[in-house]
Amino acid sequence: MRDVSKFVQGFKRFQHHYLGNHHTLFDRLLEEGQRPRALMIACCDSRCDPALLTDCDPGDMFVVRNVANLVPPHVQATFFAATSSAMAFAVRNLEVEHVIVMGHARCGGIRTLMANRPPECDEEELIAKWLGIAADARAQVLQELPGKPEEIQTQACEQAAILISLENLLSYPWIRRRVEEGSLALHGWYFDMERGELLQYRPATGRFEVLVPNLNLHGEASFEQIVAPGI
Repeated sequence: MRDVSKFVQGFKRFQHHYLGNHHTLFDRLLEEGQRPRALMIACCDSRCDPALLTDCDPGDMFVVRNVANLVPPHVQATFFAATSSAMAFAVRNLEVEHVIVMGHARCGGIRTLMANRPPECDEEELIAKWLGIAADARAQVLQELPGKPEEIQTQACEQAAILISLENLLSYPWIRRRVEEGSLALHGWYFDMERGELLQYRPATGRFEVLVPNLNLHGEASFEQIVAPGI
């Protein structure tokens, strides 16, 4: 078993380099408390750290991470209280102005959902129940992209699951009310790890389109060619 010395050394570097150079910021956050502008609902995949990807400072973003960046519908909120309670704290107490659901390529959770293998133990049953939140995304992909390669179906489901979560966000009365008032905006983002690009769902076109391109790609065909089915 590998020890955790890498993380201990990393904290020492954080103390020396970051904390030492940003003491004013931390003093202000301690005195005034946190006032994040956004709630980020992201996957717990170790390759997709929201703060790293967005180059945020402490206090900028309130982050919720779970398997496959899913949002349970309001009717299941008490069953999946870890995510829904964090959402409530961010939206109602901290009064964030944006909620971002960020999915990503090569998501193990969505790959498991697409495989649809019956759970063989209690641990797998827990995962299956959670991934069931996005069951409609899987069904839609199989209906609209029958016979397509597994990679294309999985990529489409990764994006379609983001739309499911955006839809589920609006099932919470205190989120829908603020969206209708114009004080809260919802965003669907997709991190394409393979291409190093950030895509955003645009309701006007019904597509995930490149928001931040990778300028080193020199005009290669964009991943936006793969369109998530409309949910």
